[in-house]
Amino acid sequence: MPYVETRGNSIRVKWWSGEYHLDTKGKPTKRKRYDSASGPEDGVPFKDEDEAYHYGLDRESDVRNKRNRRKVSDRLAMGEYVDLWFSNIELRVKSDATYKSRLNAVIKPYWEGWTVDGITPPDYDTFRDYVIGKYSHNYSKHVLGMFRMLMDDAVVKYKLRDESPIVEQRRRGLYRKKQTRRVKRKLGIQSIHQAAVNAYIVWGFAGWVYIWTVAFTGMRSPGEMYGLQRGYSSPYWPASEPDEELREESLARYEAMHALRVQYQTYLADGGPVLAGPKYDSWRTLVMPPFLHAMHVALLASHDQPWTFLSMTGKPLLGSNFKSHYWYPIRDGADERLEEGRNRRWARPAIPPVPELAGEDIYRIRHWHKGKLDEPGDIPRVAVEARLGHELPGVEGTYSEVTVAMEERIVEYLQQVWEKEVVGAGLWTPPFPMPLPSGPAQAVPSLFSGLRVLEYE
Repeated sequence: MPYVETRGNSIRVKWWSGEYHLDTKGKPTKRKRYDSASGPEDGVPFKDEDEAYHYGLDRESDVRNKRNRRKVSDRLAMGEYVDLWFSNIELRVKSDATYKSRLNAVIKPYWEGWTVDGITPPDYDTFRDYVIGKYSHNYSKHVLGMFRMLMDDAVVKYKLRDESPIVEQRRRGLYRKKQTRRVKRKLGIQSIHQAAVNAYIVWGFAGWVYIWTVAFTGMRSPGEMYGLQRGYSSPYWPASEPDEELREESLARYEAMHALRVQYQTYLADGGPVLAGPKYDSWRTLVMPPFLHAMHVALLASHDQPWTFLSMTGKPLLGSNFKSHYWYPIRDGADERLEEGRNRRWARPAIPPVPELAGEDIYRIRHWHKGKLDEPGDIPRVAVEARLGHELPGVEGTYSEVTVAMEERIVEYLQQVWEKEVVGAGLWTPPFPMPLPSGPAQAVPSLFSGLRVLEYE
């Protein structure tokens, strides 16, 4: 019920606004939030206490029937709300940077000068058309999805709006086919081979192995590939597994197969390199066909660093400009570099482009792996998705599991692909590098990097 206060000639009525005060994390407390008024309109006082009381009753009726509106003085600017919303969500380091970039680059500048409750459905439609018209399909989808989260939380969590301005309704007007995925060019193993040859020219044997590892394991590049350490590579794992329970289980399971362990990815956080769990916490074991295991054996025998893949200068890949210095020349080709002056050591022949990969990210090779596993038709879906770090939804995902027989079939099939479509087709393969000299004084290489591990609850 509203209550009326009289002070001198001033009459004020207070009523519950239907909201609760928020704590420092933006969550509602048990303390009610009250609104008040000194008259039916700004500058017009109540005639008497009875008028004030009935005015309060009307406002409480609006609250019960969800017709209430926040006072102008309480309305929150979009810029302030975006900052509040972002400060109260928990994200991983890379997601934190991505969210901040989208908010600061698109959402905050566009809605500058607006209040949260001042955005109407037509205003959102204008914003949507602006984003779709200016940015790529993928980027637009993520920006609009983030704005939807902002508006949903403004309604449900922060009570800054009565409803979202994003209206869900049946299609009207001009038909537009929904774009469900990026259109992919046909990509054959000859194109993968050309990319691997280009990588060998750019980067040496490490580049050759890098491309084939992505193509025949489906590992995510760059994070998981950068984060693959010697101790988790097939020449050492599972005997080198630090977790005793996992080590014993894996030694028994993979006694007759080679496998590597996707345990970490690596990236920069807090000003330095760190290890973190793979995307979506998709820890997994990947069985290796014999040809790829042999490549990893030769690669790791050629250096003594804890990382499986090193840069052109023998340092961790994390410090390199991978797209510009590695992937773009591999994908798009490059002119010949002559032995001149200080660039003598970087001389290399001309590199042909790979037309089927034009404009594509290296992730396209991971997608090729998925398609290749689908080709024979006898590899169960659960085994394919698990290899890519995905979980099947619903009951199928709950009751399915990857068996040893499924993994043996994957190894057999991938080895057949290599022998038939690469070796059998007469495609070029490079010689293996010279291993490091061995001797009594030779130090045992480090299996793990020793970097700090980011833990997320």
